[in-house]
Amino acid sequence: MNSLTKLLLFSMLLVLAGAGTFTQMLPAKEEPKLEAEKAMVNDTAKPDTSVIKFIEIGDLRASWYGPRFHGGLTASGETYDQESFTVAHRYFRFGTLLRLTNQETEKSVMVRVNDRGPFSGSRGLDVSKAAARELDFLKKGVTTLKVEQVTLQGVNFPVISFN
Repeated sequence: MNSLTKLLLFSMLLVLAGAGTFTQMLPAKEEPKLEAEKAMVNDTAKPDTSVIKFIEIGDLRASWYGPRFHGGLTASGETYDQESFTVAHRYFRFGTLLRLTNQETEKSVMVRVNDRGPFSGSRGLDVSKAAARELDFLKKGVTTLKVEQVTLQGVNFPVISFN
């Protein structure tokens, strides 16, 4: 696949991920009345038709890395680009997609694991400069992020590679 096709596929994945979170912005429904609960007993549950699923990993301390490593090789063998949405993690497979949320600002990004690190015991992630900028912790340097693994229904391990 050429780079343009890969970029379009990745863009579509990001759009679908954003569309799946729209329902979370709707106001909560009122508690059902007792009569309504009786009626719901015989109703069949509707299957979840979402293509994209998010598996909660937990909260991890994160820092960012950029200028000093820009243009160098990552552990996956690709050239590090501080303006791409990538992340370093010690154990996740290369190509794993993660949704990171800064709970202080409610901002989220989707990133791809392409490097190993950080090698500080207190941190679990090193995000690219672009991701840190979008998550609004560039000046702060270190923050705690909610981490969710992005999966596709029917696919054991969605991998998107731009090499």
